[in-house]
Amino acid sequence: LRSSSISLASPPSVHRSLISCQASSAASPPSSSVNETAKGGMKDFLHISDFDKATIMKILDRAAEVKAQLKSGDRSFAPFKGKTMAMIFAKPSMRTRVSFETGFFLLGGHAIYLGPDDIQMGKREETRDVARVLSRYNDIIMARVFGHQDILDLAKFSSVPVINGLTDYNHPCQIMADALTIIEHIGQLEGMKVVYVGDGNNIVHSWLLLASVVPFHFVCACPKGFEPDKETVEKAQKAGISKIEITNDPKEAVKGADVVYSDVWASMGQKEEAAHRRQVFQGFQVDEALMKIAGPKAYFMHCLPAERGVEVTDGVIEAPNSIVFPQAENRMHAQNAIMLHALGL
Repeated sequence: LRSSSISLASPPSVHRSLISCQASSAASPPSSSVNETAKGGMKDFLHISDFDKATIMKILDRAAEVKAQLKSGDRSFAPFKGKTMAMIFAKPSMRTRVSFETGFFLLGGHAIYLGPDDIQMGKREETRDVARVLSRYNDIIMARVFGHQDILDLAKFSSVPVINGLTDYNHPCQIMADALTIIEHIGQLEGMKVVYVGDGNNIVHSWLLLASVVPFHFVCACPKGFEPDKETVEKAQKAGISKIEITNDPKEAVKGADVVYSDVWASMGQKEEAAHRRQVFQGFQVDEALMKIAGPKAYFMHCLPAERGVEVTDGVIEAPNSIVFPQAENRMHAQNAIMLHALGL
């Protein structure tokens, strides 16, 4: 494919379904955050761009500190002692559930799993009612949902902080974990070149929202028709913080990359499109040849689950410069810091 780096002042118009690390269906950008005074100064964590750079970096610093303490075997830090968290899962998960539940427990709290059949939010009971009931029982709510409006409604009607554990529009906890991982391995995020290869999904939206706050070079290389949400691209561009490129040429995109990032081509709710997507995404597999173009210093990242042999080869995931599993572990540490911030602890 010919490189077509698109000026973000006029990004491509997109009419399609969005997918992700287990996400699906079309999404719209956020109508932003909720009234903090109603929550006594406590904060929701819905989009990275709801916070300024200093706050995001402070949360990442805190994540590193708490991680170091847990790694040392010291379990004396128990800020969540006596606190409970309700975890709403409209869609199943491994990393999100285990990282939140284990992290909250390790810092002294108790997490309650509410699966897809436990609440049936929006079907069996209205989201606004769920929010008002759960926030009377719990100190914090985490939700992993389909429609982005569901997380906005939960936050609007909850009297306790709400954490976005993933929507079809964005996945802020994942990108905070990714940022922590890049800082650990490279020493900084600022000024780094992060190249995402694949579908312009909710992972890309979260990278764009981070790029509207913290300065780095972000490139999304995707097939035509699979570009990220137009308004989100424009928001990141107008912020004037980071260099942002959307291109259809992965080989050109990865040159000089500090990080090459991939995600599944078809995920939950998109499996019927899998065969079609495999055809359209030919040339967008992250293989050894593409990593060679990126250069010997480039790290490989993937938010998992991965379809080895589809969007990424087994050899790339298992290579010495793959930081996929430290990245997965950092979900827990980043989320612990996000919850500490949300609860004002």
